[in-house]
Amino acid sequence: MMSQMPQQAAPAKCPSCAEPLESGDLFCGACGYDLSAVPAAPQDHPTLTMGAAGVGPSGVDWPPPEPESSETPAAPHLPTDLPGTDSGGKPLPASPPAHSSPASPPPHGAAPHGSPVSPASGVRFDRPPEPDEYPLQAPDPRVAASAAETGEAAETAGSAETTELPKVCVACRAGRVDDDGYCENCGHAQPRERDHMEQESGPVAAVSDRGLRHHRNEDAFAVGHTALPDGAPAALAVVCDGVSSATRPDEASMAASRAAGEALLAALPQGTHPQQALHDAIVAASQAVNALAEEPPSAREHTPHQNAPACTIVAAIVASGLLVVGWVGDSRVYWVPVDRSAPAARLTEDDSWAAQMVAAGLMSEAEAYADERAHAITGWLGADAYELEPHTASFKPDRPGVVVVCTDGLWNYAETAEEMAEVVPADADVRPLHAARVLVGHALDGGGHDNVTVALLPFPEPPQGAGSA
Repeated sequence: MMSQMPQQAAPAKCPSCAEPLESGDLFCGACGYDLSAVPAAPQDHPTLTMGAAGVGPSGVDWPPPEPESSETPAAPHLPTDLPGTDSGGKPLPASPPAHSSPASPPPHGAAPHGSPVSPASGVRFDRPPEPDEYPLQAPDPRVAASAAETGEAAETAGSAETTELPKVCVACRAGRVDDDGYCENCGHAQPRERDHMEQESGPVAAVSDRGLRHHRNEDAFAVGHTALPDGAPAALAVVCDGVSSATRPDEASMAASRAAGEALLAALPQGTHPQQALHDAIVAASQAVNALAEEPPSAREHTPHQNAPACTIVAAIVASGLLVVGWVGDSRVYWVPVDRSAPAARLTEDDSWAAQMVAAGLMSEAEAYADERAHAITGWLGADAYELEPHTASFKPDRPGVVVVCTDGLWNYAETAEEMAEVVPADADVRPLHAARVLVGHALDGGGHDNVTVALLPFPEPPQGAGSA
């Protein structure tokens, strides 16, 4: 079998008359030029898109002409010597050439600064060195201008109300956030208001967080402080946990916490005993949750299998040397003394399957709470709950301490009173908001499997006007 020698490919056009040629031609058909002496065109395809022969995309001759004198070599030409244009054909602003400063290594994952880039794409070759850290983008001046105009208008009108400034995206820090909670600039979904909530009221503070596993926060709280008829200060905290298996649990917890908080702030200044006031507040919370189930018949027809909204509730009041707690469900109250050598205590008993097993003597506490049925609650607020029986209890601590009011999103990671005392910061009585943040962080570090809500009340009640340091 005869072997074939590879033939040299002819150029596309005749070097003499520019007549198009065909593959394999040894002589030009138009002028007879000998093509055997012409070097073959390379077979690879360049990645740069070039313009007309001898002219670059920017209209500048490239490569540059040879110098007239062979004694003086031509100065080296770099891509930065060409006036670039953007994608619209406009000249790019002048900037120092890349070779004017020492080269810095590109960040991890970035292309080297000397990477070939197509001039036709409008991308500059002389990119400045990329920083190790990127500063936040400046806010959209249109948003700032709109906010300034709104503020000036309110000031001119003499309005005493607080002007709500346009929300700026937490991702790009430039776009305005629309009514649906998305950035108009980058489309990023914004954190919902209930994903993380913090509040201080006098000496009491609370923090609630969505956690790491749930798609929404179904907890809610209410904190406040007031004065009794004799002028003595009083502080209160209400924490509610929506029942996830029920319909609209987030609405249930919010309605219950607001109703209970408002009831307490109305009853205590009138001289109602704190324990009676707390009992009545839980009843008011229950009625508020029951009202959520009062839907028109047409709504029931579309969702016949939905159950009624439901939640748990736990609350505490500190007033006149008295500590009063009340609850329905499995949210808890812990007592943690400032002197950690004294014992801590849990002040509530869960309305749960596990608590019933322990109370009946059928299982030990460790065995009951290790069971998968442990957190099945036997008491809750809601239209489909059994007969409402609010639990209340009063205590007179003989030493200073901190009252911890929380959902199971926290106590799952510090179940016993001793464990809770270990994670409560030592200065929680003077910095309750900071301590609440620390406790929520403890639950998130532990896995954050549930919504986390905690409120802290110092005992005894500090004088009016005292707050977190």
